[in-house]
Amino acid sequence: MSLWEYANPRKFMALSGAVLPIAAVGTAVAMVVGLVWGFFFTPDDYRQGSTVKIIYIHVPSAMIAINCWLMMLITSLVWLIRRHHVSALAAKAAAPIGATMTVIALLTGAIWGQPMWGTWWAWDPRLTSFLILFLFYLGYMALWAAVENPDTAAELTSVLCIVGSVFAVLSRYALVFWNQGLHQGASLSLDKEENVSDVFYWPLLICIAGFVGLFITLVLLRTRTEVRDRRLKALIARERMA
Repeated sequence: MSLWEYANPRKFMALSGAVLPIAAVGTAVAMVVGLVWGFFFTPDDYRQGSTVKIIYIHVPSAMIAINCWLMMLITSLVWLIRRHHVSALAAKAAAPIGATMTVIALLTGAIWGQPMWGTWWAWDPRLTSFLILFLFYLGYMALWAAVENPDTAAELTSVLCIVGSVFAVLSRYALVFWNQGLHQGASLSLDKEENVSDVFYWPLLICIAGFVGLFITLVLLRTRTEVRDRRLKALIARERMA
């Protein structure tokens, strides 16, 4: 069995229909367990106080915001190389989700930053690249809406996605490229010394799993909607030509 078989809309709809209930239930369980554990059963930080608990929303949303764009990059490249319509529709479906996660990350970062830094906003490398990433999300969605021909829109947005990927990478590795800025280092890292304390670590992992599940669930739902919408438009076009 080839992975490319699921680029067929009919097979994609069958597989996604089977996966969706499982993903939705897993997402709900992980979100409830992670957020309740994190917000109600972990102590305040000795320096940050109760504001530390914003990591249970800020860190997962920031991770999804960046990786959503990278997912869009992969599916856009698939469209440009293999011309599979489901991949282009998946990228289109993911964009509003990534934009929303970017807004959540920016807002929660501002809420955390005000008591920690004394300001709601700073032109820190990571914050600035994240803001630019959000503008790319808006531009991507606007371009899909502005171009009437879906194949042309898919091509143009794919090129935009490739360009915007630079800022997705900068958002992730800004502290590596520029060894300065207010933003703290990674909360989770392969280097155990850089991880948050164990008391915050495990509920944070569960929250991340919940956000990943939420992303998968929403992308599948929205992609299914895009496939149905494309089918409907094709049927309407045929009837007009008949």
